[in-house]
Amino acid sequence: MAVVVLKKSTSINQESDNRHAYLPEDATDGNSRKVFFETYGCQMNVNDTEIAWSILQKKGYLRAKELTEADVVLLVTCSVREKAEQTIWNRLKQLTALKKKRTKAQGPMKIGLLGCMAERLKSELLEREKLLDIVAGPDAYRDLPRLLALASGGQRASNVLLSLEETYADVMPVHHTTGHSAFVSIMRGCDNMCSYCIVPFTRGRERSRPVPSILEEVRLLSEQGVREVTLLGQNVNSYRDTSEQQFCGSEPTRLSCGFSTVYRIRQGGLRFADLLDRVSLIDPNMRIRFTSPHPKDFPDEVLHLIQERGNICKQIHLPAQSGSSRVLQAMRRGYTREAYLELVENVCRIIPGVSLSSDFIAGFCGETEEDHLESLSLLRAVRYNVGFLFAYSMRKKTHAYHRLQDDVPAEVKQRRLQELISVFREEAVRVNSSLVGSTQLVLVEGESKRSAQELSGRSDGNVKVIFPKQEVPGLDPGSYVEPIKLGDYILVKITSASSQSMRGYPVCRTTLSEATLYSPDTLLSTLQQQHSTAEPPKDSHVHSCG
Repeated sequence: MAVVVLKKSTSINQESDNRHAYLPEDATDGNSRKVFFETYGCQMNVNDTEIAWSILQKKGYLRAKELTEADVVLLVTCSVREKAEQTIWNRLKQLTALKKKRTKAQGPMKIGLLGCMAERLKSELLEREKLLDIVAGPDAYRDLPRLLALASGGQRASNVLLSLEETYADVMPVHHTTGHSAFVSIMRGCDNMCSYCIVPFTRGRERSRPVPSILEEVRLLSEQGVREVTLLGQNVNSYRDTSEQQFCGSEPTRLSCGFSTVYRIRQGGLRFADLLDRVSLIDPNMRIRFTSPHPKDFPDEVLHLIQERGNICKQIHLPAQSGSSRVLQAMRRGYTREAYLELVENVCRIIPGVSLSSDFIAGFCGETEEDHLESLSLLRAVRYNVGFLFAYSMRKKTHAYHRLQDDVPAEVKQRRLQELISVFREEAVRVNSSLVGSTQLVLVEGESKRSAQELSGRSDGNVKVIFPKQEVPGLDPGSYVEPIKLGDYILVKITSASSQSMRGYPVCRTTLSEATLYSPDTLLSTLQQQHSTAEPPKDSHVHSCG
């Protein structure tokens, strides 16, 4: 079986001309073949799935609801940790077995692998055990129709080119929203080159999507009834759109105090504060979040905008990775423990009551017990309410792979990870418990996983809130008492909390605009003056979900 691998190109347009020279245009049509997607890893991969599907849909492919009816199976993959890649290898063997069971009447099934793992392993994926028909990197989704056409002709094809320009700005993703929430990619790639991170090698250099295309997508989502949008990027708050001449200015970039970079900072253009401002003005009843940021890119104007704009959530992700300045230097994070804590203090000063989340890595190269204890103490000092904690996994191509030694034993990494998790949970319980008795504005996402008689949603601080499914009134006097629906904003009185969630009872339906003008507790007081005081239903079984 022939293998076709594209290795280099000078531009997107030139590549397009070359690749279609030997393939008829109508050969790339999907002809109603059904595609089934499996998505692994981060929300950026979810967004990539929506982009890939948008491209294939326009070529006449159909979306398979079940794996058994698929003619094409595409895995959108993650390469951040070794465990994630092993999961994909195991899944490919399962799919290959399924492929062999296909009858002649069903026709052959084609299997493709997309995303970061495709970029990292490239042609190795086509050769190892001959499990795949196509391989496409994160910047090659426009080429999927051609790759699938080659696969239909019996070839195995790959395009793993990284681009300095590709943002898919003109591709409108086909959003499969859940709970009236959606993710919008505003940039791709990363320039930070943290020593542990594979992302710059799998997703390429940082480039930002033009502002108009982002605003158009957010407006469309608003018209579709989406109530919460999360702006996505590998380093989302370093966003800088220099695509239009009139956007370019001379104002210098300002990093957070005490932070540095390993790359030359771009000047001019529209910055993240400009984009966040414009996005938040589209729909005052749409919540705005963003992830994942880097602590270095939080100048005061971004923090003041978050505080002033009612529909930008007062929740900030501040990935620390370690509490030790020595380890942070080895990680090439560009800040010390002291600079990070000063940033936290500044964030809390400008945005009172802000909720903070973070990332931590256990057992990075050269980490000592003293370094580990500093990470534990940072968790206690900051008191995050959401945390993402992992044991270090060495990745090829990274600075750490070439320059450092992965010298912390696996069992020590796991022990330290469990200690990090334990301390995080202790502090998260304290943070969430401090909200017992308060009234939280919750966007309803769906039924609770544990009971069809309960609903769950997210607070402004991005903490899951669980409450009984029942009818509630609106805030205005004389409003109808109606069942709670997905996408509703509900005032919930908090009665208990754990490290992972809070519980309470629903008080009334409101809007984000109303909650912006008045605090949730003020709205509750107003409601209690207009209606009889709301009490927990007798059968609600309010308790801690610890």
